[in-house]
Amino acid sequence: MARAIALRDDFDAAALRQMAKNSKNGPQIRRLLSLAAIYDGATRTEAAKIGGVGRQIIRDWVLRFNARGADGLLDGKAPGRPSKLNAAQRQAVAGMIERGPIPAIHGVVRWRLIDLAQWIFEEFRITIAKQTLSRELRAMGYRKLSARPRHHAQPAGAIEDFKKASFRAWMPSHARSRSPAAK
Repeated sequence: MARAIALRDDFDAAALRQMAKNSKNGPQIRRLLSLAAIYDGATRTEAAKIGGVGRQIIRDWVLRFNARGADGLLDGKAPGRPSKLNAAQRQAVAGMIERGPIPAIHGVVRWRLIDLAQWIFEEFRITIAKQTLSRELRAMGYRKLSARPRHHAQPAGAIEDFKKASFRAWMPSHARSRSPAAK
């Protein structure tokens, strides 16, 4: 049987219990208390029972604690799938969005996500879903905006002529006249 991995020498059980007391992260507290039990002389099996895990997990916690201290016992965010577009491709997409589509070449008068996804496939041979492309564009600082439609022959200022003037929301009340019966 292999020898157990030793814990760091710069901590002891009391220090780990104090860190657990000061922590607000439940899983980290459980891990710190399990490792404090090992510092007190408990076996790895007993520490696993305290933590509610198996011995292999205790070994992983020891390795993380030895490498990064108490911060190594915090749950990290999973990195997720890497982006389909690299920096140069993102820059090309941004340039295409800024220039806008050319109807004779691209066949559209405004970019939609599906049109951009088709252009990305034709340009880079990368298949990308609309939702993924939307997330990428949002990360690049673009927002989904749609302009209010306007007729091409509409004269400038025509809308201003037809806007209604709204009344003030608050107006002083008029002085009430006394009724003749109240006199």
